[in-house]
Amino acid sequence: MSSKIKSIKGTRDYYPAEMAVRTFIYSKARTVSESFGYQEIDGPFLESIELYAAKSGEELVKEQSFVFEDRGGELIALRPELTPSIARMVSERQKQLVYPLRWWSWGPFWRYERPQKGRSREFFQWNIDLMGVDSPEADAELVAIAANFLKEVGLSSSQVKILVNNRQLMDSELMGLDIPEDLRLKVFKLIDRRDKLSPDGWVSYGKEIGLKSEQIKGLEFLLNDSELWRKSNDLIRLFQILETLGVSEYIQFAPHIIRGLDYYTGMVFEVWDQDSDFRAILGGGRYDSLVEAVGGNPLPAVGFAMGDLIISLVLRKFDCLPSFVDQPVAPILVTVFDQSTMEVSINIATKLRSAGFNVISYPIHSKLSKQFRFGDRLGIQIALILGPDEVENKQVSIKDLRTGEQITVLESDAIEYVSKLLLKRT
Repeated sequence: MSSKIKSIKGTRDYYPAEMAVRTFIYSKARTVSESFGYQEIDGPFLESIELYAAKSGEELVKEQSFVFEDRGGELIALRPELTPSIARMVSERQKQLVYPLRWWSWGPFWRYERPQKGRSREFFQWNIDLMGVDSPEADAELVAIAANFLKEVGLSSSQVKILVNNRQLMDSELMGLDIPEDLRLKVFKLIDRRDKLSPDGWVSYGKEIGLKSEQIKGLEFLLNDSELWRKSNDLIRLFQILETLGVSEYIQFAPHIIRGLDYYTGMVFEVWDQDSDFRAILGGGRYDSLVEAVGGNPLPAVGFAMGDLIISLVLRKFDCLPSFVDQPVAPILVTVFDQSTMEVSINIATKLRSAGFNVISYPIHSKLSKQFRFGDRLGIQIALILGPDEVENKQVSIKDLRTGEQITVLESDAIEYVSKLLLKRT
Protein backbone atom coordinates (compact mmCIF):
# COMPACT_ATOMS: atom_id res chain seq x y z
CA MET A 1 0.00 0.00 0.00
CA SER A 2 1.39 3.40 -0.98
CA SER A 3 2.10 5.95 1.75
CA LYS A 4 -0.42 8.71 2.42
CA ILE A 5 0.23 12.09 0.87
CA LYS A 6 0.01 14.77 3.55
CA SER A 7 -1.11 18.35 3.16
CA ILE A 8 1.56 21.04 2.90
CA LYS A 9 2.75 22.47 6.20
CA GLY A 10 0.85 25.59 7.18
CA THR A 11 -2.17 24.96 4.96
CA ARG A 12 -5.67 23.97 6.07
CA ASP A 13 -8.32 21.55 4.87
CA TYR A 14 -11.83 23.03 4.93
CA TYR A 15 -14.21 20.23 5.78
CA PRO A 16 -17.90 21.26 5.88
CA ALA A 17 -17.78 22.45 9.52
CA GLU A 18 -14.67 24.57 8.92
CA MET A 19 -16.08 25.87 5.66
CA ALA A 20 -19.28 26.93 7.46
CA VAL A 21 -17.22 29.06 9.86
CA ARG A 22 -15.28 30.66 7.01
CA THR A 23 -18.50 31.40 5.15
CA PHE A 24 -20.05 32.90 8.29
CA ILE A 25 -17.11 35.29 8.76
CA TYR A 26 -17.18 36.23 5.08
CA SER A 27 -20.92 36.93 5.19
CA LYS A 28 -20.52 39.24 8.20
CA ALA A 29 -17.62 41.06 6.55
CA ARG A 30 -19.79 41.57 3.46
CA THR A 31 -22.76 42.79 5.50
CA VAL A 32 -20.72 45.38 7.40
CA SER A 33 -18.73 46.51 4.34
CA GLU A 34 -21.84 47.06 2.26
CA SER A 35 -23.64 48.83 5.12
CA PHE A 36 -21.01 51.58 4.82
CA GLY A 37 -21.25 51.69 1.01
CA TYR A 38 -18.08 49.77 0.11
CA GLN A 39 -17.74 47.91 -3.22
CA GLU A 40 -16.22 44.44 -3.51
CA ILE A 41 -13.03 44.09 -5.56
CA ASP A 42 -10.08 41.70 -5.80
CA GLY A 43 -6.58 41.59 -7.24
CA PRO A 44 -4.33 38.85 -8.67
CA PHE A 45 -2.88 36.11 -6.50
CA LEU A 46 0.54 36.60 -8.15
CA GLU A 47 2.47 39.87 -8.14
CA SER A 48 6.01 41.00 -8.93
CA ILE A 49 8.20 40.97 -5.83
CA GLU A 50 9.08 44.59 -6.65
CA LEU A 51 5.56 45.62 -5.64
CA TYR A 52 6.16 44.55 -2.04
CA ALA A 53 9.74 45.77 -1.96
CA ALA A 54 8.38 49.27 -2.67
CA LYS A 55 7.04 49.87 0.83
CA SER A 56 6.09 46.77 2.84
CA GLY A 57 9.52 46.32 4.45
CA GLU A 58 12.40 43.88 4.16
CA GLU A 59 10.99 41.35 6.61
CA LEU A 60 7.82 40.78 4.57
CA VAL A 61 9.76 40.55 1.30
CA LYS A 62 12.81 38.53 2.34
CA GLU A 63 11.48 36.36 5.16
CA GLN A 64 7.71 35.95 4.84
CA SER A 65 6.91 35.88 1.12
CA PHE A 66 6.64 32.81 -1.10
CA VAL A 67 8.85 33.84 -4.02
CA PHE A 68 9.75 31.94 -7.19
CA GLU A 69 11.33 32.71 -10.53
CA ASP A 70 9.02 32.37 -13.52
CA ARG A 71 10.19 31.03 -16.89
CA GLY A 72 11.05 34.52 -18.01
CA GLY A 73 13.38 35.03 -15.05
CA GLU A 74 11.13 37.46 -13.16
CA LEU A 75 10.73 37.04 -9.40
CA ILE A 76 7.06 36.42 -8.59
CA ALA A 77 5.40 36.35 -5.16
CA LEU A 78 2.23 34.69 -3.95
CA ARG A 79 0.51 37.71 -2.47
CA PRO A 80 1.25 38.08 1.27
CA GLU A 81 -1.16 41.04 1.58
CA LEU A 82 -3.49 43.10 -0.62
CA THR A 83 -2.73 46.75 0.17
CA PRO A 84 0.18 47.08 -2.33
CA SER A 85 -2.00 45.49 -5.03
CA ILE A 86 -4.77 47.97 -4.29
CA ALA A 87 -2.29 50.84 -4.56
CA ARG A 88 -1.08 49.47 -7.90
CA MET A 89 -4.63 49.03 -9.19
CA VAL A 90 -5.48 52.60 -8.25
CA SER A 91 -2.31 53.99 -9.83
CA GLU A 92 -3.12 52.25 -13.13
CA ARG A 93 -6.57 53.88 -13.41
CA GLN A 94 -6.12 56.82 -11.09
CA LYS A 95 -7.70 59.42 -13.37
CA GLN A 96 -10.70 57.22 -14.22
CA LEU A 97 -11.82 56.39 -10.68
CA VAL A 98 -14.36 58.28 -8.58
CA TYR A 99 -13.10 59.45 -5.19
CA PRO A 100 -13.28 58.78 -2.39
CA LEU A 101 -12.92 55.08 -3.21
CA ARG A 102 -14.53 52.63 -0.83
CA TRP A 103 -13.31 49.10 -1.64
CA TRP A 104 -13.39 45.78 0.19
CA SER A 105 -12.32 42.25 -0.66
CA TRP A 106 -12.02 38.73 0.70
CA GLY A 107 -9.53 36.18 -0.59
CA PRO A 108 -6.56 33.86 0.00
CA PHE A 109 -3.05 34.99 0.96
CA TRP A 110 0.26 33.29 1.70
CA ARG A 111 3.10 34.04 4.12
CA TYR A 112 6.10 31.84 4.81
CA GLU A 113 6.14 31.90 8.59
CA ARG A 114 6.21 29.37 11.40
CA PRO A 115 2.74 27.84 11.76
CA GLN A 116 1.38 28.34 15.29
CA LYS A 117 -1.84 29.12 17.12
CA GLY A 118 -3.67 31.73 15.07
CA ARG A 119 -1.11 31.71 12.24
CA SER A 120 -0.81 29.57 9.14
CA ARG A 121 1.05 29.93 5.85
CA GLU A 122 -2.16 30.04 3.85
CA PHE A 123 -5.11 32.10 5.08
CA PHE A 124 -8.15 34.08 3.98
CA GLN A 125 -8.32 37.78 4.69
CA TRP A 126 -10.84 40.61 4.72
CA ASN A 127 -9.43 43.88 3.37
CA ILE A 128 -11.24 47.21 3.40
CA ASP A 129 -9.90 50.59 2.29
CA LEU A 130 -11.02 54.22 1.97
CA MET A 131 -8.89 56.16 -0.52
CA GLY A 132 -8.83 59.83 -1.50
CA VAL A 133 -9.55 61.43 1.90
CA ASP A 134 -7.06 62.58 4.53
CA SER A 135 -8.99 63.36 7.71
CA PRO A 136 -9.68 62.01 11.19
CA GLU A 137 -13.27 61.48 10.02
CA ALA A 138 -12.08 59.04 7.36
CA ASP A 139 -9.91 57.26 9.91
CA ALA A 140 -12.89 57.06 12.25
CA GLU A 141 -15.01 55.43 9.54
CA LEU A 142 -12.56 52.54 9.20
CA VAL A 143 -12.29 52.07 12.96
CA ALA A 144 -16.10 52.17 13.19
CA ILE A 145 -16.38 49.49 10.49
CA ALA A 146 -14.11 47.28 12.59
CA ALA A 147 -16.25 47.96 15.68
CA ASN A 148 -19.46 47.23 13.80
CA PHE A 149 -18.03 43.93 12.61
CA LEU A 150 -17.22 43.00 16.22
CA LYS A 151 -20.80 43.83 17.16
CA GLU A 152 -22.16 41.89 14.18
CA VAL A 153 -20.39 38.68 15.19
CA GLY A 154 -21.41 39.06 18.84
CA LEU A 155 -18.13 40.20 20.43
CA SER A 156 -18.69 42.74 23.21
CA SER A 157 -16.44 45.61 24.28
CA SER A 158 -15.71 43.71 27.51
CA GLN A 159 -14.25 40.88 25.41
CA VAL A 160 -12.29 42.80 22.75
CA LYS A 161 -10.89 46.31 22.34
CA ILE A 162 -9.73 48.36 19.36
CA LEU A 163 -6.34 49.76 20.36
CA VAL A 164 -5.52 53.03 18.56
CA ASN A 165 -2.35 55.11 18.13
CA ASN A 166 -0.85 57.57 15.65
CA ARG A 167 2.57 57.22 14.04
CA GLN A 168 2.93 60.97 13.54
CA LEU A 169 2.43 61.48 17.27
CA MET A 170 5.01 58.82 18.04
CA ASP A 171 7.43 60.22 15.46
CA SER A 172 7.18 63.62 17.16
CA GLU A 173 7.81 62.06 20.56
CA LEU A 174 10.84 60.13 19.22
CA MET A 175 12.22 63.40 17.89
CA GLY A 176 11.84 64.80 21.41
CA LEU A 177 14.03 61.93 22.64
CA ASP A 178 16.72 63.00 20.12
CA ILE A 179 16.28 59.78 18.14
CA PRO A 180 17.51 60.54 14.59
CA GLU A 181 15.09 60.24 11.69
CA ASP A 182 17.02 57.44 9.99
CA LEU A 183 16.62 55.30 13.13
CA ARG A 184 12.90 55.79 13.71
CA LEU A 185 11.62 52.97 11.51
CA LYS A 186 13.83 50.59 13.50
CA VAL A 187 12.44 52.07 16.71
CA PHE A 188 8.90 51.53 15.39
CA LYS A 189 9.81 47.87 14.92
CA LEU A 190 11.20 47.83 18.46
CA ILE A 191 7.88 49.19 19.75
CA ASP A 192 5.96 46.63 17.66
CA ARG A 193 7.95 43.81 19.30
CA ARG A 194 7.51 45.02 22.86
CA ASP A 195 4.97 42.31 23.69
CA LYS A 196 6.87 39.63 21.81
CA LEU A 197 10.17 39.90 23.74
CA SER A 198 11.13 39.63 27.40
CA PRO A 199 11.81 42.99 29.14
CA ASP A 200 15.56 42.33 29.10
CA GLY A 201 15.43 41.11 25.52
CA TRP A 202 13.55 44.23 24.49
CA VAL A 203 16.13 46.52 26.11
CA SER A 204 18.96 44.55 24.52
CA TYR A 205 17.30 44.85 21.12
CA GLY A 206 16.95 48.61 21.64
CA LYS A 207 20.66 48.94 22.35
CA GLU A 208 21.45 46.70 19.38
CA ILE A 209 19.70 49.07 16.95
CA GLY A 210 21.59 52.06 18.35
CA LEU A 211 19.52 53.53 21.20
CA LYS A 212 21.14 54.94 24.30
CA SER A 213 20.04 53.85 27.77
CA GLU A 214 18.31 57.18 28.48
CA GLN A 215 16.48 56.98 25.14
CA ILE A 216 15.22 53.48 26.01
CA LYS A 217 14.01 54.76 29.39
CA GLY A 218 12.27 57.68 27.67
CA LEU A 219 10.67 55.27 25.22
CA GLU A 220 9.42 53.07 28.05
CA PHE A 221 7.85 56.12 29.69
CA LEU A 222 6.06 57.02 26.42
CA LEU A 223 4.69 53.50 26.06
CA ASN A 224 3.12 53.70 29.51
CA ASP A 225 1.58 57.17 29.06
CA SER A 226 -2.16 56.58 28.61
CA GLU A 227 -2.79 60.32 28.22
CA LEU A 228 -0.27 60.84 25.41
CA TRP A 229 -3.10 61.00 22.86
CA ARG A 230 -4.09 64.44 24.14
CA LYS A 231 -1.03 65.85 22.34
CA SER A 232 -2.51 64.83 18.96
CA ASN A 233 -5.32 66.93 17.48
CA ASP A 234 -6.02 64.12 15.02
CA LEU A 235 -6.56 61.60 17.81
CA ILE A 236 -8.70 64.03 19.81
CA ARG A 237 -10.93 64.51 16.77
CA LEU A 238 -10.88 60.76 15.98
CA PHE A 239 -12.19 59.84 19.41
CA GLN A 240 -14.89 62.53 19.19
CA ILE A 241 -16.18 61.11 15.89
CA LEU A 242 -16.05 57.54 17.16
CA GLU A 243 -18.28 58.58 20.07
CA THR A 244 -20.74 60.10 17.56
CA LEU A 245 -20.61 56.85 15.58
CA GLY A 246 -21.67 54.98 18.72
CA VAL A 247 -18.64 52.70 19.09
CA SER A 248 -16.52 54.50 21.70
CA GLU A 249 -16.94 51.66 24.20
CA TYR A 250 -14.73 49.52 21.92
CA ILE A 251 -11.95 52.12 21.63
CA GLN A 252 -8.81 52.48 23.74
CA PHE A 253 -5.66 54.54 23.19
CA ALA A 254 -2.53 52.35 23.22
CA PRO A 255 0.88 53.96 22.57
CA HIS A 256 2.50 50.55 21.97
CA ILE A 257 0.38 49.93 18.85
CA ILE A 258 2.58 50.91 15.91
CA ARG A 259 2.08 48.16 13.25
CA GLY A 260 5.03 46.39 11.66
CA LEU A 261 4.71 47.42 8.02
CA ASP A 262 6.76 50.38 6.81
CA TYR A 263 4.04 52.07 4.74
CA TYR A 264 1.87 53.32 7.64
CA THR A 265 1.99 57.11 7.97
CA GLY A 266 -0.57 58.18 10.59
CA MET A 267 -3.34 56.59 12.64
CA VAL A 268 -2.85 52.85 13.30
CA PHE A 269 -5.04 50.38 15.18
CA GLU A 270 -5.39 46.73 16.15
CA VAL A 271 -8.07 44.61 17.84
CA TRP A 272 -6.96 42.63 20.90
CA ASP A 273 -9.00 40.42 23.17
CA GLN A 274 -9.07 41.61 26.77
CA ASP A 275 -7.19 38.56 28.06
CA SER A 276 -4.40 39.18 25.53
CA ASP A 277 -4.77 35.58 24.33
CA PHE A 278 -5.20 36.93 20.80
CA ARG A 279 -3.45 40.06 19.55
CA ALA A 280 -3.86 41.87 16.26
CA ILE A 281 -7.13 40.08 15.51
CA LEU A 282 -7.40 42.74 12.82
CA GLY A 283 -5.19 45.72 12.13
CA GLY A 284 -4.54 48.63 9.84
CA GLY A 285 -4.15 52.36 9.59
CA ARG A 286 -3.33 55.30 7.34
CA TYR A 287 -0.96 54.81 4.40
CA ASP A 288 -0.74 58.06 2.43
CA SER A 289 2.45 57.34 0.45
CA LEU A 290 1.84 53.89 -0.99
CA VAL A 291 0.08 54.80 -4.25
CA GLU A 292 2.91 57.20 -5.08
CA ALA A 293 5.48 54.53 -4.15
CA VAL A 294 4.11 52.17 -6.82
CA GLY A 295 4.08 54.80 -9.58
CA GLY A 296 0.86 56.75 -9.07
CA ASN A 297 0.15 60.29 -7.95
CA PRO A 298 0.02 61.00 -4.20
CA LEU A 299 -3.26 59.75 -2.74
CA PRO A 300 -4.25 59.54 0.95
CA ALA A 301 -5.67 56.22 2.11
CA VAL A 302 -6.68 54.30 5.20
CA GLY A 303 -7.64 50.65 5.61
CA PHE A 304 -7.34 47.45 7.59
CA ALA A 305 -7.16 43.69 7.15
CA MET A 306 -8.38 40.70 9.16
CA GLY A 307 -7.36 37.06 8.75
CA ASP A 308 -9.97 34.35 9.07
CA LEU A 309 -7.99 32.06 11.38
CA ILE A 310 -7.50 34.29 14.42
CA ILE A 311 -11.05 35.66 14.35
CA SER A 312 -12.45 32.12 14.14
CA LEU A 313 -10.47 31.16 17.26
CA VAL A 314 -11.71 34.27 19.06
CA LEU A 315 -15.31 33.51 18.12
CA ARG A 316 -14.93 29.98 19.46
CA LYS A 317 -13.33 31.25 22.67
CA PHE A 318 -16.26 33.54 23.40
CA ASP A 319 -18.89 31.10 22.07
CA CYS A 320 -20.00 33.52 19.34
CA LEU A 321 -20.38 31.03 16.49
CA PRO A 322 -24.13 30.58 15.89
CA SER A 323 -25.75 27.17 16.00
CA PHE A 324 -26.64 27.30 12.30
CA VAL A 325 -22.96 26.82 11.47
CA ASP A 326 -23.39 23.18 12.52
CA GLN A 327 -26.73 22.67 10.76
CA PRO A 328 -27.01 20.48 7.65
CA VAL A 329 -26.95 22.10 4.25
CA ALA A 330 -30.24 20.35 3.47
CA PRO A 331 -32.97 19.62 6.05
CA ILE A 332 -34.86 17.15 3.81
CA LEU A 333 -33.91 13.66 2.59
CA VAL A 334 -35.96 11.99 -0.16
CA THR A 335 -35.43 8.24 0.15
CA VAL A 336 -35.60 5.62 -2.59
CA PHE A 337 -37.79 2.62 -1.69
CA ASP A 338 -36.73 0.47 -4.65
CA GLN A 339 -35.59 0.82 -8.23
CA SER A 340 -39.14 1.03 -9.56
CA THR A 341 -39.87 4.16 -7.48
CA MET A 342 -36.56 5.91 -8.19
CA GLU A 343 -37.99 8.37 -10.73
CA VAL A 344 -40.94 9.20 -8.48
CA SER A 345 -38.51 10.08 -5.68
CA ILE A 346 -36.41 12.22 -8.02
CA ASN A 347 -39.57 13.98 -9.21
CA ILE A 348 -40.77 14.98 -5.73
CA ALA A 349 -37.24 16.09 -4.77
CA THR A 350 -37.28 18.35 -7.82
CA LYS A 351 -40.66 19.79 -6.83
CA LEU A 352 -39.39 20.52 -3.31
CA ARG A 353 -36.31 22.33 -4.68
CA SER A 354 -38.54 24.35 -7.00
CA ALA A 355 -40.51 25.37 -3.90
CA GLY A 356 -37.31 26.72 -2.34
CA PHE A 357 -36.16 23.84 -0.13
CA ASN A 358 -32.67 22.36 0.07
CA VAL A 359 -33.06 18.63 -0.56
CA ILE A 360 -30.75 15.61 -0.64
CA SER A 361 -31.99 12.84 -2.90
CA TYR A 362 -30.58 9.41 -2.02
CA PRO A 363 -28.73 8.31 -5.17
CA ILE A 364 -29.31 4.54 -5.07
CA HIS A 365 -31.76 1.96 -3.80
CA SER A 366 -30.77 0.78 -0.35
CA LYS A 367 -32.45 -0.40 2.84
CA LEU A 368 -34.57 2.38 4.33
CA SER A 369 -32.89 1.86 7.70
CA LYS A 370 -29.53 2.61 6.11
CA GLN A 371 -30.93 5.73 4.46
CA PHE A 372 -32.40 6.91 7.77
CA ARG A 373 -29.02 6.41 9.50
CA PHE A 374 -27.39 8.41 6.72
CA GLY A 375 -29.84 11.27 7.27
CA ASP A 376 -29.47 11.12 11.04
CA ARG A 377 -25.65 11.31 10.87
CA LEU A 378 -25.87 14.41 8.69
CA GLY A 379 -28.38 16.05 11.02
CA ILE A 380 -31.17 15.95 8.45
CA GLN A 381 -34.56 16.60 10.02
CA ILE A 382 -37.12 15.06 7.66
CA ALA A 383 -37.17 11.98 5.42
CA LEU A 384 -39.75 11.43 2.67
CA ILE A 385 -40.74 7.85 1.80
CA LEU A 386 -42.39 6.83 -1.49
CA GLY A 387 -43.06 3.10 -1.40
CA PRO A 388 -45.41 1.19 -3.76
CA ASP A 389 -48.46 1.94 -1.59
CA GLU A 390 -47.70 5.67 -1.44
CA VAL A 391 -47.05 5.85 -5.18
CA GLU A 392 -50.28 3.97 -5.98
CA ASN A 393 -52.35 6.30 -3.75
CA LYS A 394 -50.47 9.48 -4.76
CA GLN A 395 -49.27 9.88 -1.20
CA VAL A 396 -46.00 10.57 0.63
CA SER A 397 -44.93 9.32 4.05
CA ILE A 398 -43.04 11.96 6.03
CA LYS A 399 -40.78 10.79 8.87
CA ASP A 400 -39.37 13.11 11.53
CA LEU A 401 -35.84 11.76 12.02
CA ARG A 402 -35.50 13.52 15.37
CA THR A 403 -38.59 12.00 17.03
CA GLY A 404 -39.28 8.98 14.82
CA GLU A 405 -42.86 10.15 14.23
CA GLN A 406 -44.27 9.42 10.77
CA ILE A 407 -47.37 10.61 8.92
CA THR A 408 -48.75 9.92 5.46
CA VAL A 409 -50.25 12.78 3.44
CA LEU A 410 -51.40 13.37 -0.11
CA GLU A 411 -48.52 14.18 -2.46
CA SER A 412 -50.26 17.47 -3.31
CA ASP A 413 -50.13 18.46 0.38
CA ALA A 414 -46.53 17.35 1.00
CA ILE A 415 -44.87 20.71 0.36
CA GLU A 416 -47.23 22.53 2.72
CA TYR A 417 -46.80 19.91 5.45
CA VAL A 418 -42.99 19.88 5.14
CA SER A 419 -42.97 23.67 5.31
CA LYS A 420 -45.00 23.67 8.54
CA LEU A 421 -42.83 20.95 10.09
CA LEU A 422 -39.60 22.83 9.33
CA LEU A 423 -41.12 26.07 10.59
CA LYS A 424 -41.75 24.39 13.97
CA ARG A 425 -38.10 23.34 14.04
CA THR A 426 -36.89 26.93 13.68
